[in-house]
Amino acid sequence: MGQVVVISTGGTIASRWQGSGYAADAAGGDVLATAAVPEGVTVRVVDLMSVNSARITTAHQIALLRTVREVLADPAVDGVVVTHGTDTLEESAFFVDLHHDDPRPVVFTGAQRPLEDPEGDGPRNLHDALLTAATVRGLGVLVVFDGRAHAARGTVKVQTLAADAFADPSGEPVADVSADGVVVHRRPERPAPLPVPAATGPLPRVDVVMHHCDADPVLFEAAVAAGAQGIVLVATGAGNATPEICAAVEAAVARGVLVALTTRVPTGPVAEIYTHGGAVDLAAAGAVLTGTLRAGQARIAVLSAALAATDPAGRAEALRHALAAPVPATA
Repeated sequence: MGQVVVISTGGTIASRWQGSGYAADAAGGDVLATAAVPEGVTVRVVDLMSVNSARITTAHQIALLRTVREVLADPAVDGVVVTHGTDTLEESAFFVDLHHDDPRPVVFTGAQRPLEDPEGDGPRNLHDALLTAATVRGLGVLVVFDGRAHAARGTVKVQTLAADAFADPSGEPVADVSADGVVVHRRPERPAPLPVPAATGPLPRVDVVMHHCDADPVLFEAAVAAGAQGIVLVATGAGNATPEICAAVEAAVARGVLVALTTRVPTGPVAEIYTHGGAVDLAAAGAVLTGTLRAGQARIAVLSAALAATDPAGRAEALRHALAAPVPATA
């Protein structure tokens, strides 16, 4: 089939017992050795990092994006697999997807059980990711887990422990993956890629604040005071909060802070329906609605927009571009 490069970043798929719990410490070659490599596929491993994914930072994600691009600079490479911890896999996959401009696939996978578990799911997931990376084209960045391939955009972790860890609550899987091959059901739609962030310079702070009963603007305003250049407001329902939080959003936007609006509800889009602090008022205050993206990926969209421009208008335009009605994928 071709050559696939595996970029190892750690996570449960590379975790061993540390005496009191599991932590990532295995090299990519050790992880690869657990999986059956599909016939006709050759594999090269890049050990980028080895961390539990709860510790992933923007700097790690930029390093990963640049490594993916360096790997794909070789025309002999047919695809890339990234082994990654599941806690923040949805964020790293979406970050790469927002900047990915190559028809060759980047496939994220991992495991819910550690490396040496006799009933581990890592070997199958890695096999399926290798097979997918070697065979598909024009689907953007994918998440392959438990026999299914999901588009990076919209896909989140939906199970803390079960093997079917990932899904897009508002969409369908892209493909089914088995030992017999990859059966593609749909082609994800994606906006044109954003530019790759600069390698130098300070990284923007982007915070997430959740609305709930009795919520006031204190935490939102604390994020602004801490220097946040972007804030994701996780609202209730279809994107609703209070008049007091609307006022805080308006003041933050006036200071140049990029504010995005999502919801704590698992499925469905945010929508301008309600006033008295609802999404109608939040949008009027300057918040950008994020469609079906939930908190982690909405934050990545804001982060990428903040990395794409320095002025508030440019950042707002970049965010709307990342969230815009996408163009169909091409082969």
